Amino acid sequence: MTPKPFTHRDAVPYRPVDWTAEYPPAYPKGAVPGHVAIVMDGNGRWANGRGLTRVEGHKAGEAALLDVVAGAIQAGVRHLSVYAFSTENWSRSPDEVRFLMGFNRDVLHRRRDQLNEWGVRVRWAGRKPRLWGSVIKELQYAEQLTRDNDVLTLTMCVNYGGRVELVDAMRSIADDVAAGRLKPSAVSEKLLARRMYIPDMPDVDLFVRSSGEQRTSNFLLWESAYAEFVFLDTLWPDFGRRDLWHAIDQYLSRDRRFGGAIDTPHESGTPPGE
Repeated sequence: MTPKPFTHRDAVPYRPVDWTAEYPPAYPKGAVPGHVAIVMDGNGRWANGRGLTRVEGHKAGEAALLDVVAGAIQAGVRHLSVYAFSTENWSRSPDEVRFLMGFNRDVLHRRRDQLNEWGVRVRWAGRKPRLWGSVIKELQYAEQLTRDNDVLTLTMCVNYGGRVELVDAMRSIADDVAAGRLKPSAVSEKLLARRMYIPDMPDVDLFVRSSGEQRTSNFLLWESAYAEFVFLDTLWPDFGRRDLWHAIDQYLSRDRRFGGAIDTPHESGTPPGE
């Protein structure tokens, strides 16, 4: 499926998409990561480096997100999760927080029909407390509108933190134990996974961060236990589908063992066959 081009009125700069000019590599069948998580970092540095305010950097990031969603669809990725607003972002200046709240709401409002046309299912992971009611309304509307789509699941992580997700899951389990509905011996990894914000979210295969920073920043900690990490220097407003495909190329070069190992003596210096 090839999504239709999108028009962009609010980001700086405008970056039109030519769907006929860029195609992903011919990945082997079944090799593409099923779930890609992205920390969209570098908006502020991108803007400040151009003499602009951080707000302008956030605006420019909208085009990057749409281009990456399109590239994920083209590559055959089935799940894409993006860090839109963390629980730690409340510590930023009141003006920036207000902008980010309104911007997340407005992006969802502007793009929900377009994402729906592309076959994208939108989901939300995060906490309700402190989050603007208008943002929650847009998230829930987008979820309802796109609930039957199956081309790509886009999880918007808004007012999200990996640690608080684990705390909320553990509190839920503790409440059931205290009420006698659950025996402590029944607590397991599978049970904890079922208490996450999106219980059926698959584990992250590829974790990508833009801007050159090399840390998780409290994003999808539980779900990324065995993810492959790729850190790219590109600032988020300059990020696009080709950067995503470059990250997938790196992912495909990795040997994912999930804690297992194979005895290969030649790796210690003995050439194969000798």
